[in-house]
Amino acid sequence: MDIPRFRQKRRARIEIVPLIDIIFFLLATFVLVSLSMVKHKGIPVVLPSAATGVQQEQNDHVVISISDAGQLYLDKNELQPEELYKRMRSLQEKDSGLRVLINGDENARLGLAIQVLDEIRKIGITKVAFETTPKPAH
Repeated sequence: MDIPRFRQKRRARIEIVPLIDIIFFLLATFVLVSLSMVKHKGIPVVLPSAATGVQQEQNDHVVISISDAGQLYLDKNELQPEELYKRMRSLQEKDSGLRVLINGDENARLGLAIQVLDEIRKIGITKVAFETTPKPAH
């Protein structure tokens, strides 16, 4: 006596192909999210644009930010202009190859940026860069 086909017990199977698709999707998502996570040490400012800017490494540097109101920040911590020399001197004593990135709002006073640069150079720090955004091509 034959059992009809619809009454036969089917063995359960695990399909591997959809599982692999899901794993690859999760892996791709993780990689994209981790690449987009850039650690920014400065305060949010509207950076000026420059056509000749060069990409710098994003690690092992100190960021001095200048807001449009003229306030100084050292790695997101508010700083008085009088404290800059002392704080930078102590950082330079800990790391002789200290790199400094100055970012300032495009409406910040140029005189304050030059004053910051001058204070940094007095200490003997020579690795200084200004952060800008790329100028749009016309």
